[in-house]
Amino acid sequence: MNLQDTLSKHVKKAINSIYSAELESVEFQATRKEFAGDITVVVFPMLRVVKGNPVQIGEQLGNYLVENVSEVKAFNVVKGFLNIEIDESYYVNFFNAIKDKQDFGFVSPNASEKAVMVEYSSPNTNKPLHLGHIRNNLLGYSVSEILKASGKKVYKTQIINDRGIHICKSMLAWKRFGNEETPESTGLKGDKLVGNYYVKFDQEYKKEIQQLISEGQTEDDAKKNAPLLLEAQQMLQKWEAGDDDVVSLWKEMNSWVYAGFGETYKNLGVDFDKLYYESETYLLGKEFVAEGLKTDVFFQKEDGSVWCDLTEDGLDEKIVLRSDGTAVYMTQDIGTAIQRVKDFPDVGGMVYTVGNEQEYHFQVLFLIIKKLGFDWAKNLFHLSYGMVDLPSGKMKSREGTVVDADDLIVEMTQTAEEISEELGKLDGYSTEEKQVLYKTIGLGALKYYILKVDPKKRILFDPKDSIDFQGNTGPFIQYTYARIQSILRKSALENNSTNFTGLTLHPKEKELIKQLELFPEVIQNAAAHHSPALIANYTYDLVKEFNSFYQNVSILGADNDNEKGFRVQLSQTVANVIKNTFGLLGVEVPERM
Repeated sequence: MNLQDTLSKHVKKAINSIYSAELESVEFQATRKEFAGDITVVVFPMLRVVKGNPVQIGEQLGNYLVENVSEVKAFNVVKGFLNIEIDESYYVNFFNAIKDKQDFGFVSPNASEKAVMVEYSSPNTNKPLHLGHIRNNLLGYSVSEILKASGKKVYKTQIINDRGIHICKSMLAWKRFGNEETPESTGLKGDKLVGNYYVKFDQEYKKEIQQLISEGQTEDDAKKNAPLLLEAQQMLQKWEAGDDDVVSLWKEMNSWVYAGFGETYKNLGVDFDKLYYESETYLLGKEFVAEGLKTDVFFQKEDGSVWCDLTEDGLDEKIVLRSDGTAVYMTQDIGTAIQRVKDFPDVGGMVYTVGNEQEYHFQVLFLIIKKLGFDWAKNLFHLSYGMVDLPSGKMKSREGTVVDADDLIVEMTQTAEEISEELGKLDGYSTEEKQVLYKTIGLGALKYYILKVDPKKRILFDPKDSIDFQGNTGPFIQYTYARIQSILRKSALENNSTNFTGLTLHPKEKELIKQLELFPEVIQNAAAHHSPALIANYTYDLVKEFNSFYQNVSILGADNDNEKGFRVQLSQTVANVIKNTFGLLGVEVPERM
């Protein structure tokens, strides 16, 4: 039981004992710096069940806690705020309890609890991954790790959009203009090669549109009648009919893309437990539409199309089957969700990491699944996130103006190299060690910069701003971790597993332990809100607290071995938590910097 739980239990007892009233919950906040105290009980909400002067109530509560709770040393009341001073022994005992726990704050999975499936990445196979995909992947991976740390069993998945007209556009352009080139013959990553032909299609398509307009067609007619588009549509029809040549080309070009994606995922440090392919799922869901028609979840219009009427739920009517019997994205998503629960019967909820432009789509999807009678529908969550912009502006993939994920990773590594060389901190490193470190710093900067922002907010990403060894950045936190490792190497103390007693804590030591104590709750909050930003900003607060401790308290020059051992162990525990929080963000920490 943590401090808040202990105090909450006793505050409720006090209210019952003094006022014969039942208090449902107790509101706490951090004590303001100008007042003595470690934690504050807010009295005002209690006035709903206890009538009286808030200052007087606070005084009576304070006296009760000092008399009945060993952890409470003293108190003071400021207006309706009860500021409580906690005995130092509590913090020393807490530290003794956690200092040897490598997984402090993490909760082991409960075998009886349902698992969660997290979907992220889910790219198209007609282009390489770009900056938007990076935010998606980092969010999905980090949320998966945070959910695991909170005690959930997690499956990571993606659905790869490997079919459709956009895929045929790349295929047709390669067939027309590719001269049989391959990733091997060009030296290009497969996803980049295929992406180049998606851009090429758009360029040639626009030329045909202009030609038809010059011949007298309207712009709308020209867009529909351009020979290249008509041929791409024919190719899609052939693919759906199983034409051997088209399917063979589709498989070959997709295999190039998958190899390219695999390389990017490895560089980015993300992985998956199960892959789903749209080519295998696009027909799923039709059987559930048929079932839903029987139970009046859906209705059929005169043209034969099938719809779901959600107007009573504040939404609109949504098509789930076209008049020609073909599925739409909604049909597929219904079927895929149900299929996933069939594949993994222990799954009781899903998290979809998809941009905020799809918010309405997921509102509709979750509601339809609920209407179809699946009880796990209540545990479906859309992890909606904002766009990532660069100082140079918006990205457009078909025009070839996207910020390629691989290029950005290289740029981040190069920027880390330039800044590290300027600071001149790498004397004695081999060339190979330097390259590993540059990548660790560069990727750490990228990941932290993106993940420290609330997912719902739009980001303006500036690579140079992200690699700063001061402020709320990945490299600043990595540098602090490396500094602690240096202290530990110099300490010449073996890991001291004995408990510390009889210590008088320096205020900075106490503040640092208080910050450590928050970690388990931060993990649970981050999991509940699907927000890596809570982990990132907690880590920054912890690092600021450590640096304040480092500047005000002598660690290796302590007055005696017990004090020195305590401070070294405290530093070691902080480093361990930094490593674990950064692990939840998918960021590595260097032993030296």
